[in-house]
Amino acid sequence: MDIDLLSTMVKEVMMNHDSVTLPGLGSFMAELVPASFSDKGYTINPPYRRLYFIPHQGDDTLLADLYSTSNNVNIADATRILVEFLTEMREVLVARKIVVFPGLGRLRATRENHFFFVADEDLDIYPEGFGLEPVSLKTHEETPEEVQEAVSNLAQMLEPEPVAEPEPVAEPEPVAEPEPVAEPEPEAEPEPVAEPEPASEPDPVPVIPSEAEESPATEKATKRLPILLRILIWILVVSVIACIALAVVGRVAPDWLDYYLYSPEELEILHSL
Repeated sequence: MDIDLLSTMVKEVMMNHDSVTLPGLGSFMAELVPASFSDKGYTINPPYRRLYFIPHQGDDTLLADLYSTSNNVNIADATRILVEFLTEMREVLVARKIVVFPGLGRLRATRENHFFFVADEDLDIYPEGFGLEPVSLKTHEETPEEVQEAVSNLAQMLEPEPVAEPEPVAEPEPVAEPEPVAEPEPEAEPEPVAEPEPASEPDPVPVIPSEAEESPATEKATKRLPILLRILIWILVVSVIACIALAVVGRVAPDWLDYYLYSPEELEILHSL
């Protein structure tokens, strides 16, 4: 047995299992990593299986079974050959601090002889993800002329329409006055009769102003209402245009916008994604 054969066997077993034991050394483990975002959210990465190493040994005999079937030997001889090779490999790993698994990665050892595994970047042990590739959301970059045109079009769409003034009401035509009627001739005045004493005049009744008559203060408040309404409309239009301009700037120059939205520590974390 050599390291190339061992790497091929480990990869074949990991295609259908989540772990495989290397007797006397440890175990390889695999876990599913879900889809993720990178490049500040503009790239979608497909799911994949991550391969790593733990010093704890399992109780499976997957490698020995595979070696026995592939080389037509009994399970006892296959286990002995596998254990002898892994014992020698452990000694090399402790001495050189690295063992390369072709097609898988590198098994390394620290100064305290703690083992850890670094997988190759192009390692693929996820058959269900065959053909999946990262998807970029950067399909088109707007030019400054396109951005200016879009902002001007939106500003025209958000401008309030002028209110139509009411048409003047036609004044009614004057009605012809009736001709004066001839006054009758005065008759002979009768003899004067004693006039009765004048009765006391009733107290004048106070005139209550009609509800329809509005005071000057009410008329002024009525005139102010359209002015306040126009001011509110213009404030709303300016706010909408500012939000749209901010969204367009975030699309065209996200790095410039991130400089004002995030702290230097947050920017460093975002750029490391």
